[in-house]
Amino acid sequence: MKNVRKVSSETPLLELTLRKYERPQARKERDLVKKLCLSLGVLQPGDSRDVIVDVLHVLFKQRKKKQLMSIEDIEKKIVINRKLHKLQLQGIAPSNIRRQIKRLRNLMLVEKVKSRYRISEFLGVSEIFSEKIEKFLLQGVLQRIKEYLSAADEVFSKKQ
Repeated sequence: MKNVRKVSSETPLLELTLRKYERPQARKERDLVKKLCLSLGVLQPGDSRDVIVDVLHVLFKQRKKKQLMSIEDIEKKIVINRKLHKLQLQGIAPSNIRRQIKRLRNLMLVEKVKSRYRISEFLGVSEIFSEKIEKFLLQGVLQRIKEYLSAADEVFSKKQ
């Protein structure tokens, strides 16, 4: 019989990437949303596959109207948005759009209500960031890192 040891998983429970860029300038809506996506880590610098920018942009525009959107409505608006900005229609497959929405849901920026989507509670994104990301997600990550730091202090401060 083999001696089986349990190895802790190296799969993170949550991954949060934040980036600091220059202060926002008066810019076009889509450019602003792209910088926001880069800042929140849902888009990688230099990534040409940026349909997540269009997903968030479309949902921001609907927030003003306080309307929920079906996945089909989001897909149609994304095609219009990408054509308007003279962008290639890459990454607009329904499966990819659903995946991008899920990423935004995991970050708590977007929520699903009866198979329709909206910016969380139609709130402003600065309020969402403060309430959900900063106070909930980030605090949890920081607390866990502090636990690892304390454990490292404890283990490595013992005399050998």
